[in-house]
Amino acid sequence: MIRKFETQDLDAVMQIWLHGNLDAHPFIPASFWTDHFEMVRDMLPQAELYVHENEDPRQIDGFIGLTENHIEGIFVAKAARSKGIGKALLEYAKSRKPRLTLSVYQKNERALAFYRREQFTVQSEGIDEDTNEAEIQMLWTRQA
Repeated sequence: MIRKFETQDLDAVMQIWLHGNLDAHPFIPASFWTDHFEMVRDMLPQAELYVHENEDPRQIDGFIGLTENHIEGIFVAKAARSKGIGKALLEYAKSRKPRLTLSVYQKNERALAFYRREQFTVQSEGIDEDTNEAEIQMLWTRQA
């Protein structure tokens, strides 16, 4: 079930965020994510967040964060990956927005392949100033 984020979800969401980033970005020092944990914890509730909740037991196993039409991230708990949760969260966002953008690290090949499968196209490439890693800006637009 996908629902809007509630304040009591914050601890679960932050654990998924931290472990998701550590798993997906081994090319970035772990300290980068742990050093940004508190800042993200403060900022996350200001974004438009939707969580995927497993029904039995009722626990959050994924979430998507949006700022207007920009996907800040899709995160799925390790034990719940490759079960369609990321796709369901993305479809949920697509149903609410006519256009979505995102940035993905070039070395995050799994995410890049996922977004390409989901009809995102490359718009530009650059370097993330915070990590000095190559990143790709992508766009999806609803077809009429």
